[in-house]
Amino acid sequence: MRRWVSSEGHEVDPVVIEGRGLLRVRHLGYHIGYCASVAEVAAHVDLADLVEVVDLPHASRARRQG
Repeated sequence: MRRWVSSEGHEVDPVVIEGRGLLRVRHLGYHIGYCASVAEVAAHVDLADLVEVVDLPHASRARRQG
């Protein structure tokens, strides 16, 4: 699952609601809104401050696969 966070405590993640892809914006865990475009996200968050969260495999899982 993709997710982006900012140093200011914003989180942006893709969701599907009623078959429509949207970007959910939260700040410090509080729901800010659903955005249909990146331009709408930019109204709430400095896009240059967003970084993607990458989930790394758990060490024990990596050993089993390797």
